[in-house]
Amino acid sequence: MIELTFCMHRLPHLSHREFVGYWHDWHAPLMRRHQAVLRVRRYVQLCAAQSRLNARVAESRGGPAPFDGIAEVWYESWEDFSAAASDPAARAAMRELLQDEKRFIDLARSPVWINEIREIF
Repeated sequence: MIELTFCMHRLPHLSHREFVGYWHDWHAPLMRRHQAVLRVRRYVQLCAAQSRLNARVAESRGGPAPFDGIAEVWYESWEDFSAAASDPAARAAMRELLQDEKRFIDLARSPVWINEIREIF
């Protein structure tokens, strides 16, 4: 299993609530619409809880400010993940998704990476 992980900071002009609302109500349906052409098996949104507890946990560990959310995009195989590079329809879908992400994600501050899943238990 291959997973693409996005750790997202919102654009400065958006509140956390606005960020989460847009991400869930607009971007998630866009992902669903492109699921088949992108060969995405699973899409998960992890929304940071805005609470004093989160702030205390980060502070106690000396860590940075938390992300506003994390997106997980799962693929069955490297072949499925790589297929988008050779499929014009998939490339068009990725361009549309990126244009939408620019509306709510501070891309310069939001790392993304590819993982090989190794389930332990």
